[in-house]
Amino acid sequence: MELAYYSDYAVRLVNSEEPARGKDSLTSVEAVRDLFGGNQQAARRATDADLTRFRSVRARLRAVFEAADKGEETLAVDLLNSLLLEFPVSPQISGHDFRDEDGRPLWHMHLADHPSNATAGYAAIAAMGLAFHLTEYGVDRLGLCEATPCRNAYLDTSTNRSRRYCSDRCATRANVAAYRARKRLEAERPDRTERSESTGRAAESAQRTSASGER
Repeated sequence: MELAYYSDYAVRLVNSEEPARGKDSLTSVEAVRDLFGGNQQAARRATDADLTRFRSVRARLRAVFEAADKGEETLAVDLLNSLLLEFPVSPQISGHDFRDEDGRPLWHMHLADHPSNATAGYAAIAAMGLAFHLTEYGVDRLGLCEATPCRNAYLDTSTNRSRRYCSDRCATRANVAAYRARKRLEAERPDRTERSESTGRAAESAQRTSASGER
């Protein structure tokens, strides 16, 4: 398992809530377990008590993305460091579940967590994954979707640092909205031109009338 994979843990947890839309999918133990994806052994540790703890970690992870989105680099790092200190992991070399054609292990780095509960394990992996992404690509690669009112978190891995939306759906919606706004503006321009010309003609007529009266 590559270390980059772990950063998705943070994105999945943050995006389980959409504050601007008033949506929160983290409402049950099953929803907590779904966040673990294929890591079912860790998911089975989740209990009702983890629901509140997961929401707390989610708020702290979103704060990291919000600080990065605002360009507050030091704050983003400080917030992430506080999570790393509270939820530590032990990097280990692992070969489980990966075999080459000869049946030999494909060695890779693995983050081994030793948690007291499911939240601690998930938070440790999410924070470490996000830390690797931040130090490898930069704080500005942590973003929040610009499509109103989405604001979902995303990790920018584009070559030119151009990503602005969390998904193709949001990008399409934003582009359609921008296109319609341009069309409305273009439709309004002829009316403005006509009103301007009409006002100009009225002013000229008034000036001629005034001049004629003076004579």
